[in-house]
Amino acid sequence: MLNKNNFFKNFSFHSKKLNQNITKTKKIFKSFKSDLENSEIPLLQSYEKKYLYDFTSTIIKKYSKYRNIVIIGMGGSILGTKSIYSFFKTKIKKNVFFFDNLDEDLHLKFRRLKILKNSCFIIISKSGNTLETITNLSVIFSKSLLKNKLIIITETKDNSLNDIANKINAEIIEHKNFIGGRFSVLSEAGMFPAALMGLNINRFKNLKKLIFDKNFVSSLIQNVANIYTFNMHGKKNSVILSYDSDLNDLGYWYQQLVAESLAKERKGITPILSILPRDHHSVLQLYLDGPKDKFFTFFSSSNPKSKYKVSGKIIPSGMKFLKNKKLKSIIDLQCEATKIVFKSHKIPFRHFVFEKKTEEELGMTFTYFVLETLLLARLMNVNPFNQPAVEKIKIETRKILSR
Repeated sequence: MLNKNNFFKNFSFHSKKLNQNITKTKKIFKSFKSDLENSEIPLLQSYEKKYLYDFTSTIIKKYSKYRNIVIIGMGGSILGTKSIYSFFKTKIKKNVFFFDNLDEDLHLKFRRLKILKNSCFIIISKSGNTLETITNLSVIFSKSLLKNKLIIITETKDNSLNDIANKINAEIIEHKNFIGGRFSVLSEAGMFPAALMGLNINRFKNLKKLIFDKNFVSSLIQNVANIYTFNMHGKKNSVILSYDSDLNDLGYWYQQLVAESLAKERKGITPILSILPRDHHSVLQLYLDGPKDKFFTFFSSSNPKSKYKVSGKIIPSGMKFLKNKKLKSIIDLQCEATKIVFKSHKIPFRHFVFEKKTEEELGMTFTYFVLETLLLARLMNVNPFNQPAVEKIKIETRKILSR
């Protein structure tokens, strides 16, 4: 995944300022690395192979017998798991259904599937009091149908989900209190569902190896310095251009990570996800000819497999170039065309190409973006671990509902 394309190449800022920020980023990374080695960033323990889960192989085996997995959560409690499923969906043999919003259509689709009897249910909320999560669980709840099939991942403190679990004798897995939701993908919140999907959860983790990998660290420092420089000069919009639908949910995970971690005290970066080539016909005009306040990250995969190709039977003479082209090839060439035009417009971008779609590759990607975000937080002097503004909405919602 890490190659020369991962560096921002087309920035138009004075090189002296960028070089200053690279030097500054190197110093911060050195301090950051020291903190890691001294275990002073507790949440990153879950990114290491030696991390001890609050579940055993016996529990995994107990629930692996179910053909369907239903996962209920919000935000960081579910976005990481959803991106894992999307990334590996052609490999995963089980059906996985996500309740990640309050949406009557979700419940309608779920009921039409008629999968309750052969499903296990994973409910994830760090606080154990997430309104939407408890609402969705309550809507589908049936004591007889959920008996011995319900797993709750939450903190050990007194909370609503623990109360529910104790009442119906549900399985409880601890969500460590030092791991925030948006950083929890390689902890119990993401790895227990991944294990039930049949994935090798040990292969996701390589933090200690990666922070000593020259290519990984060089790419990380270069990109952090570039993003920080962009931010200083008014480029505050980070746009993900996803040219592979398997990577869309990874884009949504990145969106929350950056938005909630860095948007503090009138500072921050606005993460935007664009689905391509669909958005060629909507917002690409803005990206090319609108305000120069954006930098871009391309997501694509080099997997050559493609089920579909263009038939030559109805292709008009003016579009013979499409004949026998695979759908995947057309999308990849559209991605290349976009990069060529971006270069000509001097629009800054980097390109992450997913070559093998393995646990190691996705785990490295999670680790990369988490480290990138934490380093940016240090440069921007913001606390990446809280989200005080969001709490205000939660408090106000409870007030209104309690009237």
